[in-house]
Amino acid sequence: MTVSATSSVSTASTTTSSSSTSSSSSLTSSDFLSLLVSELQNQDPLNATSTTDFINQLTSYANFSQQQSINSNLSSLSSSFSSLVTLNSVNYIGHTVEAKTDTSTLSNGSATFGYSLSSSASNVSISVKDSSGNTVWTGTGTGSAGSNTFTWDGKDSSGNQLSDGGKYTISVTATDSAGNSVLNYTTVTGTVTGIDTSTSTPSLTVNGVSVSAADIIGVTS
Repeated sequence: MTVSATSSVSTASTTTSSSSTSSSSSLTSSDFLSLLVSELQNQDPLNATSTTDFINQLTSYANFSQQQSINSNLSSLSSSFSSLVTLNSVNYIGHTVEAKTDTSTLSNGSATFGYSLSSSASNVSISVKDSSGNTVWTGTGTGSAGSNTFTWDGKDSSGNQLSDGGKYTISVTATDSAGNSVLNYTTVTGTVTGIDTSTSTPSLTVNGVSVSAADIIGVTS
């Protein structure tokens, strides 16, 4: 009977519609609406879709369309935010900044680092490593609460002057009289020479090292 054939089509449409809801990300609004129209055209007249089911499907369509709109708006907002961050980052070029990081490039025979302590330290040990992870210098630093500055003269522990251009990482261990760590973070100070926009979050080039704009904690000049 044609009614039976129509019923099969209806069942298939209903199944397709149900499947489309679970994978809505691969459908457009037009596709979703077309499925509903096809279901109405091919439903069994002796067993029509109930009003409740039809309303639920229309609600699903409305939610689907709204979700697509939200996703589109979020994508647009993300793009605009990224452009704004890039634009703001341009203002740092040419300025000397202090940023939360532990790596700097040896330039003119020296590199300036810093570290922040939550309280006074009775013991502060500093080590400098090259890009291969080898320790090239060790020494001590000041233990005042708050910001402390350390300028490395670019010489290794044997007094040999290392060549400019290499990237070096500072490691600080600071403890109080009870042996508790009081180190907050380490910093580098340098001039911003460029912006890297190759990733989703633009970064600044400070002393030849990429630093996130969010890690900038001060501008000195």
